[in-house]
Amino acid sequence: MLSFKLPTKSDLLLVSFLLILSIGILFIPTGFSNNSNANNLRVQARILSTDNSMIVETGIIKTGTQNLHIKLLTGKFKGLEIDAFNELIGRMEFDKFFTPGDKTLTVLNLSADHSKIVSANVIDHYRINLEAFLLALFIIFLIAFAGWTGVKAMLSFLFAGITIWKLLLPGLLKGYSPILLSLGIVALLTSAIIFLVAGTNKKGLTAFLGAMSGVAITCFMAILFGFLFNIHGAIKPFSETLLYSGYNYLNLTNIFLAGVFISSSGAVMDVAMDIAASQTEVHQQKPNISVRELRHSGMTVGKAVVGTMTTTLLLAYSGGFSALLMVFIAQGTPMINILNLNYVSGEILHTLVGSFGLVLVAPFTAIIGAWVIADKKKDRVNSQANMVQEDEAVKVL
Repeated sequence: MLSFKLPTKSDLLLVSFLLILSIGILFIPTGFSNNSNANNLRVQARILSTDNSMIVETGIIKTGTQNLHIKLLTGKFKGLEIDAFNELIGRMEFDKFFTPGDKTLTVLNLSADHSKIVSANVIDHYRINLEAFLLALFIIFLIAFAGWTGVKAMLSFLFAGITIWKLLLPGLLKGYSPILLSLGIVALLTSAIIFLVAGTNKKGLTAFLGAMSGVAITCFMAILFGFLFNIHGAIKPFSETLLYSGYNYLNLTNIFLAGVFISSSGAVMDVAMDIAASQTEVHQQKPNISVRELRHSGMTVGKAVVGTMTTTLLLAYSGGFSALLMVFIAQGTPMINILNLNYVSGEILHTLVGSFGLVLVAPFTAIIGAWVIADKKKDRVNSQANMVQEDEAVKVL
């Protein structure tokens, strides 16, 4: 049976502070207002019928206009049936194809006085309800399993999402230094997540210092090898589109390099927390353990954790490029050609630099944890006692 651990006073204060901070960040203006026409209205609609006579099919590619008859489900025109259109541009990653019964997000273009609908454009299938259900299910399972720790983990999850959306991404768009801004955001998220989950204690301090050491190493390695690899940031999807959208002042390469240590920071936090938690548990079971013994214990745990986490990064990154790699294999492209392509080299840089940080965060956290968690007074007393015993043994001999 799962038990729900009651929160401590420090936990409640930290949760309250982070909750207030999250709400405050949520309402910070980003400076990027909605540029859509004020006469546009977004509503939910149901596809009643479709007319595909104006669609041209060339193999698996469809182009042209799909005419739709829809029924509005929300908004001031709820219940009204109108005609809409869906433009197909022949790119499968962007095109959507509708069938009767589909629920959609639709943009209504209204007249100047908002009294009637001029035209309707079906944007995509409506998925918000399903996404909200999935999120709610995740929250329920997390809290049911982890209790109060699950509540804190969920709050840290939401805080990270809000911070990235409201601070990191707008900051990058405004032209702030991608490396410095990303380091600051990662430090903020790392401190909030670790101290919220571990508490404001020696375990939390150890995990935070260890994680930041790993992030710093990953950042340095990303900058160094990003320069040596001669890779520019436009290799990432939609990066070039930013330049054509009026943001030609952005340093895409630095944004790409910042993404290297941002994406690995979560795994780095995991390793640091695992080692800090294990050292804390060992110290609780053996309060008089020496700094050396506690450091060795942390190193042992770190070796086991790192062995699986590096593979985790490889699987996570390679999974996103599986289709690309399949194309190369199907075409019989030589391996040496594949490994020298800029976007493949970028993923290799992503994986290896992130793994490098994971490998080094383990010993750093073990060393920091031994120094922070172990009782150094008892360690000195034990050392002096051992020296006395050794002297007496020498005298006997």
